[in-house]
Amino acid sequence: MRGSEFTELKAFSAIVEEGSFVRAAARLRVSPPALSQSIRQLEARVGVRLLNRTTRSVSATAAGDALFSRLAVAFGELESAIADVHAARDRPAGSLRINVPRVAATRFIAPILGDFQRSYPDIALTVIVDDRLADIVGGRFDAGIRLGERLEKDMVAVKLSEDLQMAAVAAPAYLENRAIPRHPQELHQHQHQCIKFEWPGGGNLYRWEFARGKRALEIAVEGSLTVNDTELMLNAVLDGVGIAYMLEYQVRPWIEQGRLVRFLEAWSPSFPGFYLYHPSSRHVPPALRAFIDFMRERRVGGSR
Repeated sequence: MRGSEFTELKAFSAIVEEGSFVRAAARLRVSPPALSQSIRQLEARVGVRLLNRTTRSVSATAAGDALFSRLAVAFGELESAIADVHAARDRPAGSLRINVPRVAATRFIAPILGDFQRSYPDIALTVIVDDRLADIVGGRFDAGIRLGERLEKDMVAVKLSEDLQMAAVAAPAYLENRAIPRHPQELHQHQHQCIKFEWPGGGNLYRWEFARGKRALEIAVEGSLTVNDTELMLNAVLDGVGIAYMLEYQVRPWIEQGRLVRFLEAWSPSFPGFYLYHPSSRHVPPALRAFIDFMRERRVGGSR
């Protein structure tokens, strides 16, 4: 394969992964016009359109999807070969790409970034914050962080936190002239303002999940505020906008300070906590091994 052909394939993969010519060009450190020229040359060479382009978006065609899936495997093998060479060095080195939802980035990644970079200056770490549950293999990530109940079965998983629990909370000012719910159905019966959460990407609203013994309920709550960010939800509930249903550790400090009141605790189920996960393989790249060991040693977020 000639060097120009390899460059074209790398350009194509970057565009699919980033979903944008501009972002792909920035990542590859080339100009968008040069990137467009590479794609035109590649499509001319293979004789088929690989990308659908509009003024606002870019996506792979069926032929492009098929090519990208093969390239992801091939480029992964190349990076593993390079990692093997780096493994012979005294310190772990190479590139490491991690995909994490925002809540995990705040809890697990942010506290260790400085120390990890100082401990492993030869590792080029890329952290992509993404709440859409990305396919880490297709996106050419080395690992990701996800709740245990959302892990794919063919992944190797490393537990990062204790089991978690949801918590229904509201500010005392909101509850001052309202009945505190004792049963999930009372959220509707007493016409409570609930702060709704919209899943990123799909536009679907989270249905509040409750369980007590063998009984399980999913409630499509009502309210005038919808957000897709937990920080906004926390600010809103502290400001007395309504009731929020969040991970218990996210609201624990404000419950202890008396700024939030928790209820429906008997109906709030526990579920598996956060895991760092990566594809099953006999060879774990040295950079990833160093990252896993670093997080295990620090136990970041594990006891909160």
